[in-house]
Amino acid sequence: MIAYTYKEHGKFELTEKPLPEIIDSRDAVVKVTMSSICSSDLHIKHGSVPRAVPGITVGHEMVGIVEKIGSDIRSFKVGDRVTVNVETFCGECFFCKKGFVNNCTDKNGGWALGCRIDGGQTEFVRVPYADTGLNKIPDTVTDEQALFVGDVLATGFWATRISEITEDDTVLIIGAGPTGICTLLCTMLKNPKRIIICEKDESRIDFVKSHYPDVLVCTPENCKEFVFENSDHGGADVVLEVAGAEDTFRLSWECARPNAIVTVVALYDKPQTLPLPDMYGKNLIFKTGGVDGCDCEEILSLIEQGKIDTTPLITHRFPLKDIEKAYDIFENKLDGVIKIAVTNE
Repeated sequence: MIAYTYKEHGKFELTEKPLPEIIDSRDAVVKVTMSSICSSDLHIKHGSVPRAVPGITVGHEMVGIVEKIGSDIRSFKVGDRVTVNVETFCGECFFCKKGFVNNCTDKNGGWALGCRIDGGQTEFVRVPYADTGLNKIPDTVTDEQALFVGDVLATGFWATRISEITEDDTVLIIGAGPTGICTLLCTMLKNPKRIIICEKDESRIDFVKSHYPDVLVCTPENCKEFVFENSDHGGADVVLEVAGAEDTFRLSWECARPNAIVTVVALYDKPQTLPLPDMYGKNLIFKTGGVDGCDCEEILSLIEQGKIDTTPLITHRFPLKDIEKAYDIFENKLDGVIKIAVTNE
């Protein structure tokens, strides 16, 4: 089978690999029908994920059909359509039982697929702990509707859940890339008083205005002033930092009112400074960390009910054999790209 492979720092390429096999009784092999490219794949390419293993197949956003199952799999059968969770988790350790599946203590736990073991930008993928790492796709939900459930949409859902958003809140989301839009969709489920998106890219600003006309939009240059003018208590009640740019961490807490929650969703390439003397007296609550992808069943139900729709984010579609062209468009933000669906023909 062909697989898009991390060869070395700065280099991915299509290679031939053998079909994956069941290694553990809790494994499943999934025939990948559709995958996508994530910014985290680019972080691997450019060396920002030191735990990534050269030689692995990249990709951790995918849906497919169960091809094989281990003898201890209880929740799935061959032929089931499934989403694949970005995280591998045993479901039994202290952190899994608390719902912090990103911190699973199993040796294969956490972000494994497409990082430490072969991922999904290929034709078939082995999924460890498949009973926890897969979710059945409802019959009325298409592959495109379900494509982002296991990663970028789970990230937005997790971020809004821990941000304690209420209907009285002004919520600022910094960044309108794929994760920012998924965070926006999940924030909208909370029905806050107002939502503000901060974004610098004109095509993404146009996308937000076109699809979500009730959302207020500003740019980084006028963000603080705009937020103060459009909030009730000297800043946003909740800030979700999803951009991960050079100055957006500072912007996030500067735009927050005293005693606000600032949730850092972004993955940074460089360390960030916490200038405590500058923020003294604001009494901010910071929440950080990777997605805890334990809400996928609920997310699929919301999609089935028509309460979440991420299909507008898919701006481009490519077959797997043309994935290098897809990466070029995604990495260089060409042609108004937001997300790309990679199909197996």
